[in-house]
Amino acid sequence: MTDYFALLDEPRRPWLKPEALKSRFLALAAEIHPDKQRGAGETEKLAANRRYAELNAAYRCLAEPKSRLLHLLELELGAKPADIQQIPPVLADLFAEVATTCRDADEFLTERGKVASPLLQVQLFERAQEWVEQLRTLQTRLARLHDKLVEELKSLDALWSAKPQSGERTILLNRLEELYRLFGYFNRWNSQVQERIVQLSL
Repeated sequence: MTDYFALLDEPRRPWLKPEALKSRFLALAAEIHPDKQRGAGETEKLAANRRYAELNAAYRCLAEPKSRLLHLLELELGAKPADIQQIPPVLADLFAEVATTCRDADEFLTERGKVASPLLQVQLFERAQEWVEQLRTLQTRLARLHDKLVEELKSLDALWSAKPQSGERTILLNRLEELYRLFGYFNRWNSQVQERIVQLSL
């Protein structure tokens, strides 16, 4: 497995400053950009394209907390964390709200799709805007959850940087794995809510 942290010359850690990571990526990308290989042979051009694609993949991976944590855990543990589909109790109410709201919005979208009358379409447009507001409120709550996860990730990064002993390190890795899953729930739910907002706005 390619170590994306090493590829981008970044320390292997849970938190990376987005602006610094982007600057590093842009500097490295400028050095190896395939356009610099104009006079090179086919083999060199292919190699440059591969390096550039790998650098892009590394940046996309490390720029997003969930994929960065997954990559870090795979490098540290030697394997991908097990897939666990059980919603943590702390998120059970939010999960139920997201699921119910998305289901009800889908029912409204189905109802709206069957209406041909211009007068009814105007009335349904107003209801659609109410749904958009409700979904945006839910999206704001999800954003607050995301911010809390990022703050915890920064705290865990400080512990990580202190180079904990093996027992502490195991506890830290376990919590990072939990955070990886929590970011996964956030990403999935936020995407589901955003998808409904887009559909309702059409």
